[in-house]
This record gives sequence, C-alpha cells and structure tokens, in this order.
Amino acid sequence: MAPLANIASCLPQMARERPQQAAIVETIGRDAVGRRQFASLTFAELDARTDQLARGFIGIGMPSGARIVVMVKPSRDFFAVMFALWKAGLVPVLIDPGLGRRQLKHCLAEVAPDGFIGISAAHAARVVLGWGRPSVRFCVTLGRRWFWGGVTLDDVLVRGQGSSPMLAPTTATDLAAILFTSGSTGIAKGVEYQHGHFLAQVDLIRDTYGIRPGEIDLPTFPPFALFDAALGMTTILPVMDFTRPASVDPRELAELIAHFQVTNVFGSPALLATVSRSARGSGVHWSSVRRVISAGAPASVLTLDRMRDLLPPEAQVFTPYGATECMPVSNIGSQEVLADTQEATARGAGVCVGHVVAPNDVRIIAITDKAIATWSEVLQVSVGEIGEICVLGPTTTRAYFGRPEATALAKIRDGEQLWHRMGDVGYFDAQGRLWYCGRKAHRVQLAERVLHTAPVEETLNTHPAVRRTALVPVTIGGFTEPLICVERESDATMPDAQLLGELSALAQQFPATRGITRFLVHPKFPVDIRHNAKIGREVLATWAQERV
Repeated sequence: MAPLANIASCLPQMARERPQQAAIVETIGRDAVGRRQFASLTFAELDARTDQLARGFIGIGMPSGARIVVMVKPSRDFFAVMFALWKAGLVPVLIDPGLGRRQLKHCLAEVAPDGFIGISAAHAARVVLGWGRPSVRFCVTLGRRWFWGGVTLDDVLVRGQGSSPMLAPTTATDLAAILFTSGSTGIAKGVEYQHGHFLAQVDLIRDTYGIRPGEIDLPTFPPFALFDAALGMTTILPVMDFTRPASVDPRELAELIAHFQVTNVFGSPALLATVSRSARGSGVHWSSVRRVISAGAPASVLTLDRMRDLLPPEAQVFTPYGATECMPVSNIGSQEVLADTQEATARGAGVCVGHVVAPNDVRIIAITDKAIATWSEVLQVSVGEIGEICVLGPTTTRAYFGRPEATALAKIRDGEQLWHRMGDVGYFDAQGRLWYCGRKAHRVQLAERVLHTAPVEETLNTHPAVRRTALVPVTIGGFTEPLICVERESDATMPDAQLLGELSALAQQFPATRGITRFLVHPKFPVDIRHNAKIGREVLATWAQERV
C-alpha cells in the first residue's frame, strides 16, 4: 500500500508547533484617522477553520476526487478554502480570471468541474456566460448568493461544525490540483499536480533559499503563498490588483515590509521594475528583507541593479527558472548576475539562470516541434549548443488534463519516468550553468540561421532609452525577416528616429543581432495577465506585419 501524502498535512503540524503564530494577515483598509487595519488567522485558527470547511464540503455532498473551481480573491478565505479542499480529498482548479471570457469558457468546458466556489461576481459571470453549465453540481458563494442557487461559505461552515480533525488519506500520486498555465503562448492548459509534486516543491524551495519557520513573507502572486503554510512562514497580503502586478503602489509594499519586518518578498520582474524605479532617490529601504524571489520571466539587469538600493547588502534577488509544469528547475542570485554573467548577456549569450537545483536532472536536446515518444541519449546536443531544455525531477508533472496531444508533445517517456520538455531553448556553459535563450515557439527561422529571442533582445535592451524589445518575424516579398519592436523607457526623450538608428548600429556589433535592420517603436507591449512580464509576441507580430 502506498504511503499517505497530503499537502494539507502541514497545517496540523504547524498548529501543533506554532499555534499562536499568524499564518495569514490580510490588509482590510484604514480607520478614520488613517491607521491600517488588519485581520489575521493563526496557524491553530487556520487549521481549525479548514477542518470545519472540509467537514462542510463533505456534508453538502462533494465526493472525494471531485474537481472544484476556485475563483476567490486573495484573502484569508482563499487560503482556507484551498487547504480545506485538500483536507477533504477534493481537487481545486485554479484558472486566472484575467484570461478573458473565451479562454475561461474553454478551460472550464475542458476541465468539466463538479463544483464552483467563488465570489458573487464570478458566479454571476458563470451563469450568464454558461461556464461549466453541463457539469457543475455544487455551488458555494463567498458573500451574497443570488439567483444561481447552491450554498454560501457560511452555510458550509455551519454544516461542518464538530471537532474531528480532517485529512483525506491521499497518496503522493493522487491528483491534488489542476493549475492552468498563463495562456501567454496559446490556450491555457490545465497542469495536473499530484500531492507528491507539491510536497517536493516545499522541500526544494526551503532548501534552495534557506527559508526557516517563523519568517514573514510578502507574496504578490498569491498561489506562491500557498507554500508559506508548509514552510512555517506568515503570509502578509497587500492591498493591490494581483492581476496587474506592474501597477503596484511601492509605498504599500514598503509600509507593510517595515510594519511586519518582512523577511521574504515574492514578485514578478514587472513588479520589481516598478518598485525599484520608484525607489531611486526616495530613501526607502527594505531593511528587514533577507531575499527577494522573482519568477515568471527573466528580470532585467537594470532592475536587479536598482534593487540593490532597496535591499540590505547581504540580501539579493533570486530568479529561479521553471514553469507551471516543473519548478524550481535552476536558480541564480543577483550578486552573480551583476558581478559575472551580465556582460555575456549584453553580448548576446542569453540569460544565465544558474545551476540546476538538486535533485533535478536537466538535459539539452536537439530542437524539434515533433513529439518524442521515448528518451534516448542520442537526443542530446553538445555543451554550449542551443537546444530544448528538458527536466526530470520530483516536481516534474506528468500530464495536462484532457489534453493527450499536448501531453505527448511535452513529455518523453524514460521507463516509468517522464521528462518534461520545457518549450524553452538554452544551453549549458563550461561551468555547468544553464542559459535561457527564449521560447522554442518564438524562434525566428531565416534562410541562413535561427534567431532566438533572449540573445537578441537582451543585447538591444542595454540601450538606456529602451525599456524592452521583442524579436518577431515578418514576411516581406515571400521571405521571413526579423523585426525588432521597441518599447521606450517612459522618461526617455530621444527622438524615435535617433533611437532606432542607434539600435541598428548596436545590432551590427554582435553576432546574435548582426544583420537585423528593421525596427519599430511600439507604444506599450501586450503582456501576460499573471506576471505582466511575458510579452504577447503573437500580437506584436501581427501589429508589425501591418506596418512593413
């Protein structure tokens, strides 16, 4: 019989070891004189509340293994619902609400959820737009319930009254959650997470970053904060639009960091760009922070350099490499980037994402868009050669829900194990460090060579008037040519013509960019809704094609 494993087992453990430590602190506004108001749950309170909710979910008839969509704003209730579902042996489904109506409807139809837990607005949209109509049997509303039926979360709590502890007897290979990708490169896919994957992530995150129980975390991407409880960290939820991290108010974060003596911050590169830009000359200092973890896309060298003004000398920004399907894969800190790898990045080497996090096994294989059924050593390329990044490790997920074709394209069988094809290209250097060169789908195939996005863009991004660039293909006279879309720094005053001329001259200095002559200034790049960092290249390519 397989040993029991449940990601929610961390809660009763922390309730025993740290009953009075705050598990979640939620910012709920200010009083009449402007003082901040907070609401919190200790680990003991969160454990008791999730037990009660788990009993209530079972009490309203939710069967073990049922798929339950959760559309709840980041809050104490969000964390309580998630852990209660795991305690009850249910499978939460997380889909970014910012995906848009068409993608949301597609994702919900694909996952065929048994239940839907959401705020009133989410339920109203579900009913009006027909999301999940054929399959949803259980509806739970946070707040006022209107015409869609079901019960409220308060009703669930009443049903769950009692004192018996709850923890479903799941195993490491049982389905724990379906987490949808950001949809930045097509229709979002539902990644199947097993309980063992979550538990392995906890171990890798704790060991990689030296996180210890009792630390204080300020996460600006709430799903990451689900690991906080397992790590014994207190979660501080800021007031912000979590779907637009780049629009964060830096003063909000600075005030919370100072008030709670926050030790860990998780934020996307777009958010760090905002706070680091705001901090210049402001005197703001995150004096208690030991580390910042940034994921979703590579953080720019300029952002990492600016962050040094915010952080204590011993602290740094860590930029782990990974994906929804497998994370963390590798890791590097800002001290190594600024002292060593940034010069190679500026010359077109790509972005160094550091050494592989043990016990992951990472290999580079020849680039192909076809499925690969069986692993073979002959698939691999030489050290220094760009190929597709493949990962085998304890957090490597095994399938996309209801997507056998996508699964076949992304997985390679190796006995009982599965390698995950990251869909990214890169290479290993002579020091054993992994370098990221962009998405495989975004490579630009020319008659004489292949251009990859990161080596090209990071070279051009060194121009002080440039915020970011994007390599896209355009068709001219029946031939594919590379074109660079340019987003200016907001405070840059250089005329467009002069900027593009200087970029063209810069491009001719390096092998990765030599021969690129087409440039267009774009007012503001489209980005993903999750991290505001991944560029919508397909949209830019269409825009550019209309202008050449």
